Amino acid sequence: MIKKILLTLFIIGTFLSFFLWGKYQSISSPNVPSELKNKIVEIPTNSTFPEVLNSLFKNSQLIDTVSFREIAELMNYKKANMRPGRFKIEPSWSNRSLIRHLRAGKQAPVKVVLNTGRFVEDIASKAAKTIEADSTDLVQLFHNQSVINSKGFNNETLISLFIPNTYEFFWNTNAEGFLNKMIKEHKSFWKKNSREKKAAAMNLSKEEVYTLASIVERETRANSEKPRIAGVYLNRLKKGMMLQADPTAVFATRDFTARRVLNKHINFDSPYNTYKYAGLPPGPISMASISSIDAVLNSENHEYIFFCAKADNSGLHSFAKTLAGHNRNAKKFRSWLNQQRILN
Repeated sequence: MIKKILLTLFIIGTFLSFFLWGKYQSISSPNVPSELKNKIVEIPTNSTFPEVLNSLFKNSQLIDTVSFREIAELMNYKKANMRPGRFKIEPSWSNRSLIRHLRAGKQAPVKVVLNTGRFVEDIASKAAKTIEADSTDLVQLFHNQSVINSKGFNNETLISLFIPNTYEFFWNTNAEGFLNKMIKEHKSFWKKNSREKKAAAMNLSKEEVYTLASIVERETRANSEKPRIAGVYLNRLKKGMMLQADPTAVFATRDFTARRVLNKHINFDSPYNTYKYAGLPPGPISMASISSIDAVLNSENHEYIFFCAKADNSGLHSFAKTLAGHNRNAKKFRSWLNQQRILN
């Protein structure tokens, strides 16, 4: 009788040992492939556990889904709505290591690059390529009057919120999170290098500085002459002259492929057309680079009132203090355009 009891206990003990060993292996043995081609796991907001499991398996990031499911339940990882985010995983991780990492929520950040764009729709498109927020959601938020007004902007000035730079985000950032991050970055930018104080000393708001900077941005690609061009426009504002900035006429007509500004551009009736309306346009005509913003804030002090593109391919400009001098420069440039067969 004792032998039977001992034998039964031995069998049970052996079975239990194998069972526990199997569970230990399920927990601690590698379940992420040693040769992992894709190290990024993206879990969208409101994902279910089966969707997460299917994504891991489909992307060849799991060897055995059965053991992963078991350990996920054991470690209480399985939820109705899984923790969203973008996570970097490593080869040969065990189920335990993988689940701990996904559950802890330590995300791999993404970089959103904002550099060029004329409209907030361009910003939305760029951001949506990198973060979870859909471009439609971003555009709807950007055009939500009550939200934008509460942040100190309107439809015309909102694009001045966006300072061209590279920003780090969590992948699962929504539209509101993106906007709030941009507001924080905007405030930080203007507090640096005495930018707020310089704008105030010029009797210009931050939005007005950005608006003028957007015109400078579209006038030249040469950072070296941006402060001089900014100085020309500031001189015109001080004298009460119309800015007559070609890029504003192009923006007004939306004829962005134009290589030559014609009468149809300068005669187009729009508050953005500075050939028609005095002062700055109601808002920026594009994003303005940091170099253009700083060029306005640190503009060159001179007596130039006019400038015109040089009659060559340099992209640089000739400056003049008098209308007669400007007309000579403009005549040379028009002649060069005609020689190059640049008619529109």
